[in-house]
Amino acid sequence: MQTLIDLDAAVVFAVPLRDGGTHEGMMLEGPQGWGEFSPPADCPDELLGRWLTAATEVGTVGWPDAVRGRVPVAVRVGALGPERAHAHVRESGCRTATVQVGGAMGEDIDRLAAVRAALGPDGNIRCDAWERWDAESAVSAIRTLDRAAGGLEFVTRPCVDHDELRAVRRRTDVPIAVHAAPEVELRGVADIAILHGGVLGGARRALRVAEISGLPCVVTSGEQTSVGAAVGVALAGALPTLPFACELGAGLVVAADPVAASRSLVPVEGFLPVAPMSPAPQLPAEYTVTDPERIRWWRRRLQNAIAQ
Repeated sequence: MQTLIDLDAAVVFAVPLRDGGTHEGMMLEGPQGWGEFSPPADCPDELLGRWLTAATEVGTVGWPDAVRGRVPVAVRVGALGPERAHAHVRESGCRTATVQVGGAMGEDIDRLAAVRAALGPDGNIRCDAWERWDAESAVSAIRTLDRAAGGLEFVTRPCVDHDELRAVRRRTDVPIAVHAAPEVELRGVADIAILHGGVLGGARRALRVAEISGLPCVVTSGEQTSVGAAVGVALAGALPTLPFACELGAGLVVAADPVAASRSLVPVEGFLPVAPMSPAPQLPAEYTVTDPERIRWWRRRLQNAIAQ
């Protein structure tokens, strides 16, 4: 890999997010395309190698063969007020929304009502609780939020503990979705496996995890630019079945996507094309990190990933 990609030439970038905050990472160029190395700050060192494999996959071996030409996209709705949530969903053009919950119940209910109004009765709503509940709280909250949303497609990450997740599944009819990992058995714990290309080590490795899980899958890219989210698009395009809209609209997450406007992953009428290559970054000066301390921090992370 190091002979194919000049890791010393990797550029550290930082772009603003639509919901506030900043997304940082490194852009890596290989013979066949660009990748994004952007593990979250709390990612353990022993898992950094997976993020590096995902970032170098397209530049070295390319994407797996696609079985569909486009993938449906879900828009993420953060902890927004009702008016902003409504506008965000309408502007996205998506027919599915993933709504952040787990805060004040009244605010969650108002947000869900606004999203339902934006989608209409035929749209799909799922909630992401960010592992904020215990089993008892989750069961009560899911029942309330299911009514408020006019029906939930599924709930993501209601609890952190697997025993609690099993208890929640027994006591609610709303399906439960949990992030997949190579070493974690999800059968009996979740109804749906969430696949993230960075977490799982690229599209090909994620495909194997999906097969082993035996569960229906949904794909997410989290907080990434279009360069990083392209891994998720390739994965979603290659899955044998794709029953759910995927959270892959990088252009709906970052406020400044460092790629050409024509290559930004902004869904059109709720879909993204499965492009064969990752878009090349175009990093204006304001998105290139110049702080020596941040550059050193990211280069240490890259070296730690190489060492895994």
